[in-house]
Amino acid sequence: MKTGIYGGAFNPIHYGHLRTAEEVFYLMSLDKVLFMPSGRTPFDKPDLAKAEERFEMVKRAIRGNRHFGVSDIEVKTRTKSFTVDTIRKLRARESGKEFFFILGIDAFLDIGGWKEPDTLIQMTHLVVISRPGYAFADLSSSPYLRGVSRKALKELDMGEKSVLSFDISPTGKCCLCNVTRLHVSASGIRELIAAGREIRYLLPDSVKSYIISNKLYKNGK
Repeated sequence: MKTGIYGGAFNPIHYGHLRTAEEVFYLMSLDKVLFMPSGRTPFDKPDLAKAEERFEMVKRAIRGNRHFGVSDIEVKTRTKSFTVDTIRKLRARESGKEFFFILGIDAFLDIGGWKEPDTLIQMTHLVVISRPGYAFADLSSSPYLRGVSRKALKELDMGEKSVLSFDISPTGKCCLCNVTRLHVSASGIRELIAAGREIRYLLPDSVKSYIISNKLYKNGK
């Protein structure tokens, strides 16, 4: 079973996240995409909603989509979460499954500074998705893309191909996926809420209702 792991703060989850997950599901021929809201991370911000609240928003957002799921594995972790530790737990709990960790170009550029990056790329395949403000050609300097031509990266940026796959370790692949770049950001949504402005059509109504009912992101908090 091929399972996509889509981690992030989801603070809050919005249509950009959902559309990306839907496209990766089909482009990579996955059986399921598992959203994984972060618990505590080394990069927590003051306006980060509680992990339980972000989990509930994801749960509401994906309701009705049979190939989406949500995991509380990081939400229930009391210590700070690191991706490599989360993948270890998943592999131990669900042996036999093939995992595809989904991350943006910006995150992939920083992966060398993550905890045990070389171990991570051996335990899971990576799915690197396009992001507004970034180009696949930016990855040409990455030590993890040795042997990948700049021409191939530019073809992705130009939309001449949707997916480029290659081996990134003896046991893992890296798949670059050109998905629809919706210019919607969680930070932008939080700013609109703090300013008392409308957020309709940026995220599901079920998530909007939860935010309003729980008075999230008011005054930038």
